[in-house]
Amino acid sequence: MFAKVLVANRATVASRVIRTLDRLGVPSVAVYSEADRDLPYVAQAGQAQALGAAPAVHSYLDIERVVAVARACGADAVHPGYGFLSENVAFARACAAAGLAFIGPGAAAMSTVAHKRTAREAMAPLGMPMAPSSGLLPEDDEDAAVRAALQVGFPLMLKPASGGGGIGMQACYDEAGLRAALAQARRVAARAFGDGGLYAERLLQQPRHVEFQIVADRHGDAMHLFERDCSVQRRHQKVIEEAPAPGLDRAAVDAFAARAVHSLRTLGYDHIGTVETLHEAALGFRFLEVNARLQVEHAVTEQITGVDLVEIQLRLAAGERLAAVLPQPPVCSGHAIQARVYAEDPQRFLPSPGPLQRFRPPSLPGVRVEAGYREGNTVTPYYDPMLAKVVATAPTREQARALLVRALHEFEIEGVRHNLPFLHEVLESEAFRTGAVHTGLVPQLRAASPCTKEAIA
Repeated sequence: MFAKVLVANRATVASRVIRTLDRLGVPSVAVYSEADRDLPYVAQAGQAQALGAAPAVHSYLDIERVVAVARACGADAVHPGYGFLSENVAFARACAAAGLAFIGPGAAAMSTVAHKRTAREAMAPLGMPMAPSSGLLPEDDEDAAVRAALQVGFPLMLKPASGGGGIGMQACYDEAGLRAALAQARRVAARAFGDGGLYAERLLQQPRHVEFQIVADRHGDAMHLFERDCSVQRRHQKVIEEAPAPGLDRAAVDAFAARAVHSLRTLGYDHIGTVETLHEAALGFRFLEVNARLQVEHAVTEQITGVDLVEIQLRLAAGERLAAVLPQPPVCSGHAIQARVYAEDPQRFLPSPGPLQRFRPPSLPGVRVEAGYREGNTVTPYYDPMLAKVVATAPTREQARALLVRALHEFEIEGVRHNLPFLHEVLESEAFRTGAVHTGLVPQLRAASPCTKEAIA
């Protein structure tokens, strides 16, 4: 195991990683921007070091600065969390050059799958089914980019070639909309991931978003830890996730999980990773991308399997064999549902920065809360406004849903606008109750609600 680990992230995920490091007796180092110096994770770590100014490009995205701080504080490993530099091949290579273990896939494996275009190119020869898409769109010639995207056909989705989380994605239904979206999508992608590259993919109508958690080691072994359904999304970003996926044919799910394991093993993938798909009843699963990192929604997998995915990350990065890390394949037990609680306008889903005058997460048996803030902190406009993740686990899906509704009713937040009303709207809808979820569920619910039609116009 490592002597000291620097956690190159912030808020919720930094706190989550530090918790496992503490349990394993591994010293931790937190890093923070000027805007985050008072957040709980900073005090939670054994050491804390300032990175720089609030904008991420001057702090959490500054590769040279993060590596320099890690070396100066005596860390021998870096955990990137999710977002920021977690899927940045240059960062993984910079860590290796500095003698630091990168707690993620090796640079070679990451370079194959972390970039969406190369992941598709690698998966296609292995027989992985996928929706039609373009190659990387030209960046300095709008007309050429439009011509390439038009080969995919409408409707289509512009997607950043690097990064994830739905950031920068733009749905396009005609050429005028495509031209208007290109520049904006590039700006968002460049700001979030340091890479403005885009590609176009055929937009499927109301599919399910189902992803498969894969675990692999450096010795050629791999297995899956079941699937998650992440279909409930707003602005193409996940907001409610659950495991296992409800209402799908179990044999078809298991068959695709085996295919995903085989594909990543064939490519030499060597860490935890998530194969994301879109599912339609008539088409089955269609490959989207590989997320070469810990997922925001990893907790629902942990709840139904009893494993600690951060511990698995650490042990795999230290070179352990999967057979030693997981001597027996975990079994799926019960059902878990996670809701992401955001400081945002619950109608337009726009960030709502400000002071948390009251912040009281629920405390109930069967409910797991991972929070990035405490009462008195200020939510700044510089980063994703997620405040916390609330996960309910129970023997059945309906029991987990009801428990999550109760927990969210007990969550007290004042000082910023928040999405608790929206989460209740979804969780208590007939569609969610019956498991009839799809990526268009939120717009569908909003269109049916007279009081929100103006807000989403």
